[in-house]
Amino acid sequence: MLFNVGEREDPVLAYNFTISLLDSSSSMAKAVTTIAVKSVIDDPVGGFNECTGLDMSMEVEEYMEGGNNGTVLKFPTRIKYEKLVLKAGLTRGTALWDWFHGFIEGKVQRKDGLITLHNEQHEVHTVWEFKRGLPVSYKGPQMNAQQSNVAFESIEIEHEGLVQLPGASGLASAISSAAEGIASLF
Repeated sequence: MLFNVGEREDPVLAYNFTISLLDSSSSMAKAVTTIAVKSVIDDPVGGFNECTGLDMSMEVEEYMEGGNNGTVLKFPTRIKYEKLVLKAGLTRGTALWDWFHGFIEGKVQRKDGLITLHNEQHEVHTVWEFKRGLPVSYKGPQMNAQQSNVAFESIEIEHEGLVQLPGASGLASAISSAAEGIASLF
């Protein structure tokens, strides 16, 4: 399929994203509303430098059928999700530390999360949701008096599922337009 230069759609750049954490008991409707509101009022958990682990793979069970020596049959079994790793410059905000430390104190609180990728105009492009996140590792900054590096903290999150929310960018744009229209009335 050939495209005219005017019709070309360049891939979105991966540097402009936000992360929101919600109590796992929250409803999906609240999560979708959060996405839409985030496009109008940007209030994420923190400014992250890096987010990795948006990976999933399918495990396969092999079956060697008797009498069929030319092939091994493969059947899908489970989907395996990688740990999410969020890395951020250390600030006065303690949301990540508090979440992880809560498990030490017996205040277990799983969280669902939204990872929202924005385009160059800061509009929602793609949204992923992870379910029932569990912080399994927190790493504080590495400090060295002979260097002037930024102090980073990171958290690793195991979760029970990753989905890409279809239509989230369209919903966010529609709600954003409606909010601007309502705001213009006042």
